[in-house]
This record gives sequence, structure tokens and C-alpha cells, in this order.
Amino acid sequence: MTLKLKIIIGSTRPTRLGPKVATWFEGAAREHGKFEVELLDLVDFNLPVFDEPKHPRARDYQHEHTKKWSAAIEPADAFVFVTPEYNYYPPSSLINALDYLVLEWGRKPAAVVSYGGISGGLRATEALRPLLATLNMMPIPQALPVPLFGTMIGDDGVFRPTEPIVQGVKPMLDELAIWADGLQTMRRALS
Repeated sequence: MTLKLKIIIGSTRPTRLGPKVATWFEGAAREHGKFEVELLDLVDFNLPVFDEPKHPRARDYQHEHTKKWSAAIEPADAFVFVTPEYNYYPPSSLINALDYLVLEWGRKPAAVVSYGGISGGLRATEALRPLLATLNMMPIPQALPVPLFGTMIGDDGVFRPTEPIVQGVKPMLDELAIWADGLQTMRRALS
């Protein structure tokens, strides 16, 4: 059974550059070959600040945007969150999207591709991991920080990472696949 990887673009800011990084990573994940890959952009879900009247654990969603978000996340076996670093933290749009759901995230591994200035978004990655664990995901230690990412976007608008960043993709996705396979087996046994 093919493992399903959902790559989630965490920023919704109108002038964001995350889709450029995410599009590159999507191609690298497809080339890796261990996952069926889908790129999800939070902009397409138009999630307002959490507005469901019931706790997400009940899965009794009242709003169409939540039902659409749940349906997109549920079939995943693994996640990669592509996030910038805003004020040493992931963007509120990503935190809000995570808070919308509970059970859909559970027992699935997650990795982070972060981008930013000199730190490459690592502080956002470290801030995100406890929330992922609280939602019962397994945040793997392998991450892909992209420092000074703006220097890797050409005049044509295409993101072209440095060789060390390219080399970081395979070990991260290999580890994500190991966890995804094991946790998929566990989820089936528990269902």
C-alpha cells in the first residue's frame, strides 16, 4: 500500500514565498519515490480563526471549511509542514489549521521544512514540534532548514536550493517513510 504524504504550506500571507519552497520540495518528494504526494495550501481552505462550536475531538464539524480540511488530512500517512519563521514562531495560520482537527493527525509522523533568515526557520520548527506531539503526531528529529532562502530564488521566481539542502531531503524522507510505514500498521491494528 502506497504511503500518502501531505505537504502543507503553512503561511497564508499575500506576499508569502512559501509556495516556491513547497513546490520545489513537492518535486523532490515525488522524485524520492516512497510516497504518493499531495501539496495542500492553507489559502485554499480559507480557515477563519477556529470557529467550530464543538471540540475537534468530537469530529462533529458544523462548517464546510472544516469538513473540507478534515477530508484532506484524514487519508494522510505522513505530513511535511513547510513554514516560515515569524517572530521566532510558526505563522498563526498554521497553528490555527492544526487546532481545527485532532483525530485526523493522530499516530502519523511529521517533518518540517522551514525557511527564513540566518536560522533557516529552526526556531519555528522547534516551537512547532510540541504542538505536533500534543496532537499525537510523531515529529521526527530530521528537519530541513533553509537559511537565507531569498537568495535561492532566481529572477525567474524559481526556488533553487543549495546542494546541502538538496542532500538533506533524502535522509528526512527516508526516516519519515520508516515511521509512516510502522504507524500505518499500528493504525490498522487499532481500527
